[in-house]
Amino acid sequence: MRILIANRGEIARRVLRTAHRLGHETVAAYADPDAGAPFVEEATVATRLGPSELASSYLSIEALLAAAARTGATAVHPGYGFLSENAEFARRVEQAGLTWIGPHSGALEKMGSKIAARRLADEAGLPIIPGFDASQDPAALADAAARIGYPVLVKAAAGGGGKGIRIVHHCDAFAAALAEAKSESLRSFDDDAMIVERYIQRPRHVEVQIVGDQHGNVVELGTRECSVQRRYQKMLEEAPAPNLPDVTRAGLRTSAADLARSIGYDSAGTVEFVVDAGTGSYFFLEMNTRLQVEHPVTEAITGLDLVELQIRSAAGERLPIAQEDVTFSGHAFEARINAEDPAADFAPQIGVVSALRVPLGVRWDSGVRCGSEITPHYDSMVAKLVVSGVDRPAALRRLAAALDELLIGGITTTAGFHRWLVDQPAIVAGDVTTRFLDETEIGGAPDRAEVLQAAATAWVLARSADRDTGPWGALGSFRVTQHRPSRAVFLEDGQSDVCEAAVFDADAHLGSHLVVSGAVQRRWPVEVDLGRRTIAIGAAGYTHTFRVISRSEHWAPSARAGHGAALTVVAPFPAVVTEVRVSPGDDVGAGDVVVVVEAMKMLHSLGAAGPGRVADVRVAVGDQVASKQVLVTFEDPAREA
Repeated sequence: MRILIANRGEIARRVLRTAHRLGHETVAAYADPDAGAPFVEEATVATRLGPSELASSYLSIEALLAAAARTGATAVHPGYGFLSENAEFARRVEQAGLTWIGPHSGALEKMGSKIAARRLADEAGLPIIPGFDASQDPAALADAAARIGYPVLVKAAAGGGGKGIRIVHHCDAFAAALAEAKSESLRSFDDDAMIVERYIQRPRHVEVQIVGDQHGNVVELGTRECSVQRRYQKMLEEAPAPNLPDVTRAGLRTSAADLARSIGYDSAGTVEFVVDAGTGSYFFLEMNTRLQVEHPVTEAITGLDLVELQIRSAAGERLPIAQEDVTFSGHAFEARINAEDPAADFAPQIGVVSALRVPLGVRWDSGVRCGSEITPHYDSMVAKLVVSGVDRPAALRRLAAALDELLIGGITTTAGFHRWLVDQPAIVAGDVTTRFLDETEIGGAPDRAEVLQAAATAWVLARSADRDTGPWGALGSFRVTQHRPSRAVFLEDGQSDVCEAAVFDADAHLGSHLVVSGAVQRRWPVEVDLGRRTIAIGAAGYTHTFRVISRSEHWAPSARAGHGAALTVVAPFPAVVTEVRVSPGDDVGAGDVVVVVEAMKMLHSLGAAGPGRVADVRVAVGDQVASKQVLVTFEDPAREA
């Protein structure tokens, strides 16, 4: 087969690896921002889809089918997200005479809508959460919410990945939450149908991996725990799910297989459940008729390649295993490393990956490499760090060690957050709900002064090694002695703060790591680029990137300082403007939404800080804006007086 991958980034590279191992050719279909991405270079053939806009590229059925035709593709693998669960796309692929590497379009149709899926699950005997989906009239949905009782969950009937979901705690907030969820769902899935259902207060998110073939065989591959979530986006997953009562675990696995058989499921998929943390009772949530982001943890404990099973099933082959052949070995974790700043409420980040060092002995599924640019056009995932061990404690220790070794320079990521996360008692005990991050104060950032001193020390060591022996990396290690005088190094960090760091005599070694002496000895990964005068240093999972500057640069005012002002609305992070709701002269009240932006496939409403009159609107729909860029200004009441 020649397989066109109707996706991008990490999952495109994942499918490429298995396809090439099996002897198949591949086609990378890319949008303009991805022209230089690794998946484009690694495919057998690459072809342009269109501009960055999803509707003209990764969400365009016409563009993808045209790409398949001109490259001679004979099959399509949709990856996950985008059109992976779109029944119309599957039908069009099959009508074009191509092989669809996924479940048959009938299964996509039945499970593509959460409304239809709830009904089918109910018919198959699975417990479902009380809810309402009989009408899309806003008044009917609001009435249903009142009957169900707050808090309720408003969620998109189509798609997944946390898009189009809002928790509503009071009737006064229902209309706004419904409007936001519908808008987000329409943009993400071209469908704004909604479900209102009871919000379970202490929920765990547990899922079961299933796989089927075209001969009626269905096998379930055990459970995964996905309860560590932020804005309904999973951040840490593991397999198998820990601390489940035996009866609950057996019920989940049996229910998932029963549902898959009831619709003649014939590919890889996942049945998701809400488990009540207190009682162990469970409810059907949805079925994802595609490969999941977290599939590597199941592969780690079963030894199976789920992409291979997808390809073989699509080719008409029987599953090579029966249920009694499925065995589990050890435990596995996956940390989703995203380009987000945990210290700024996980605001999306963009930039260029200036340094990248991945620890040995881990699985690293990533769409980027050193030099890759993270743009605001698509989701924020940088990579998936996957580790396994003989048991859960061993796997968790391996994850902590891997995060300590990981170095990603040039952008802010969630790796430091994950390093903090794995030490939390609830994580260690395997006792979390989906509300864990909402109820826990996030910490873990290292002491800034210690990081500055370590970075400056690394610079002095590198310069000394370079003078003494040539390229500093060839030295292996270097010890600062008492004879080497202290000196100052001026550093500019990635957030454009200029600071002075003093280097003291220290027992430090330079190689791939810097050993920082203190009450507790720390071994931090470090990379120094003498030519670019940059330092990337890892500390507790956080990677700090510094530029060494001259004394004159240090004293010069920063050209990038002073973004924003009073009486303005500014962009909280790099984004694309999707809606402008005001014009000059409009009067607004405190909290009124004036601009809506999209970053990493999520919508964010920006409101006025107080009442006022709009003076100037500096952006239009479609504009790409930078962090702290002024979007709307207001008249100064004092000036009017």
